[in-house]
Amino acid sequence: MRVEDWAEIRRLHWSEGMPIKVIARVVGCSKNTVKSALACGEPPKYTRSPVGSVVDEVEPQVRELLAAWPTMPATVIAQRIGWARGLTVLKDRIPELRPVYLPPDPVSRTQYVAGEIAQHDFWFPDIELPVGCGQVRTATQLPVLTMITGYARWLSAVLIPTRTAEDPSVSTCGEAAVALNH
Repeated sequence: MRVEDWAEIRRLHWSEGMPIKVIARVVGCSKNTVKSALACGEPPKYTRSPVGSVVDEVEPQVRELLAAWPTMPATVIAQRIGWARGLTVLKDRIPELRPVYLPPDPVSRTQYVAGEIAQHDFWFPDIELPVGCGQVRTATQLPVLTMITGYARWLSAVLIPTRTAEDPSVSTCGEAAVALNH
């Protein structure tokens, strides 16, 4: 049944009030066709059962070759599996299979949403710093707290006066960081 016939049957029945027998005569179909068109809530559409591809039978061999060498060209794969058909069908399937076997790209860039992530680290600079009264501090005695945001790549660093604190919830470095940023 065509979509136009389906729509006409429904229009004649619901809008014009025609009985099923008269609609069947006007449209030129059986009463059962009219009844099924009225019972179906959606227009008819043609669906084709999926048919396999000629590549399906050699796919395990292709996967085996891609597992050994993920960037192997399709022409080389065709030679190794003894492909005697046209290359277009095989060349269309290989790009669908290849990403599974490729290693992750080491230079792909990670995207961050603003305010989503920040990294905090301690840095121990290789210096000696005079702190007054003839005293000198080494890198292990003067840590620097570094902070960088993932989205804006905003970097901040605060020199922490000591590696020990009486209460970890009370920090003078937080006040120093606020003072540096304003």
